[in-house]
Amino acid sequence: MARDTTDDTPITSVNELADWMAAGCKPKQDWRIGTEHEKFVFYTESLDPVPYEGERSIRALLDGMANVLGWEPIIDAGKIIGLVGPSGDGAISLEPGGQFELSGGPLETIHDTCRESNAHLAQLQEIAAPMGIGFLGMGGSPKWSFDETPRMPKSRYDIMTRYMPKVGTKGHDMMYRTCTIQVNLDFSSEADMRQKMLLGMKLQPLATALFAASPFTESKPNGLVSWRGDIWRDTDNQRSGQLPFVYSDDFGFMDYVEWALDVPMYFVLRDGKYHEATHVTFRQFMNGALKGELAQPLPTIGDWTNHLGTLFPDARLKRFIEMRGADGGPWRRICALPALWVGLLYDEAALGEALELTRDWSFDEVNALRDATPREGLNATIKGQNLRDVGRTVLGISRRGLVNRACLNSEGNDESHFLAPLEESIARGTTLAEEMLALYHGRWDGSIEPVFRDYAY
Repeated sequence: MARDTTDDTPITSVNELADWMAAGCKPKQDWRIGTEHEKFVFYTESLDPVPYEGERSIRALLDGMANVLGWEPIIDAGKIIGLVGPSGDGAISLEPGGQFELSGGPLETIHDTCRESNAHLAQLQEIAAPMGIGFLGMGGSPKWSFDETPRMPKSRYDIMTRYMPKVGTKGHDMMYRTCTIQVNLDFSSEADMRQKMLLGMKLQPLATALFAASPFTESKPNGLVSWRGDIWRDTDNQRSGQLPFVYSDDFGFMDYVEWALDVPMYFVLRDGKYHEATHVTFRQFMNGALKGELAQPLPTIGDWTNHLGTLFPDARLKRFIEMRGADGGPWRRICALPALWVGLLYDEAALGEALELTRDWSFDEVNALRDATPREGLNATIKGQNLRDVGRTVLGISRRGLVNRACLNSEGNDESHFLAPLEESIARGTTLAEEMLALYHGRWDGSIEPVFRDYAY
């Protein structure tokens, strides 16, 4: 999330919150694709993380990108913490440990997504290369300890850092030592949202396996293919993971609202200042729990929007749906992640086929798969079938969906070729993490340092 919202429209009823979500419904011709990707920032000569301050720093990168793009700086307590494009179409933001994120604009095709990420990385290299700064595409920080990882000066992250140890054991690692690729997708109606959220929940463990790319921690193999996926198993489970009510036949916007209302808040933003609010739920906030603590103590639509952005289920609902299960990875995977989900969700025949494939997968079975995938990857099983076989079928469905969309580039190619890196993983039967481990035990001779060369952007 690039910056927090300050919409001062007052909230007068719970129904308004569901109506706000329902306002995201769009006709199919208006559906768009918003892709986000994060990367670790390092000094190319020492492989140390890049701090916020200094001549060769995160701040210098943001200042440089501001000059190149002409985007508006996002300021928190007097410090630049991101950039936002014209009309809010695209943003650059910082994760807590300095992970550099592009939140792409709402685009029509995966071809557009690839052009966007290419342009972003080229602009970034132009600024970073003279400073001796590089960018790594992985799901987990492979070398630096938590104490070695820098801290970004964002007020909301200070609040989260204090709160995380109270609600799980791995929240700090999630914040400071992971990266992801995500895609945000539209829906046409409550029924369409219901189907897409359900499929998103059920297939998120497959996405974790297909994109698994975090096998190292503090310069050693960690016994996992997706350390990031494992971290999410104990990061504030009140607001994370699978949501059982999404599996209900009549799941709707109000069900998500009722759940979100009872999740503790992180903060309330007033006049540019963040006020910690971890001691109350949004429902309590609506009932006046912050009277006496804030000059404007009743919630607004901006507060609701911000709260929804602090919830972390595997598929997250706002006025669109965010698919959140994938590790960060190399450039080809920035395009492969949206291709996977667009193929499944934006073609009616593909969506129906994928729903039928997963129809008898229960919440408990998917949750068990989610628990197994970080360690077992494509060998994890559901209903007696491993994820390699499931993935082969799902990628076939997604490919057909992309072919059916018939969105062609100037060379006449449709979007289905963007699935190639995932199809290669399925054909080999190995995750990207396992390929990294093979290199570690082979050509890299027991060192993880070559990862900064071989998997840098």
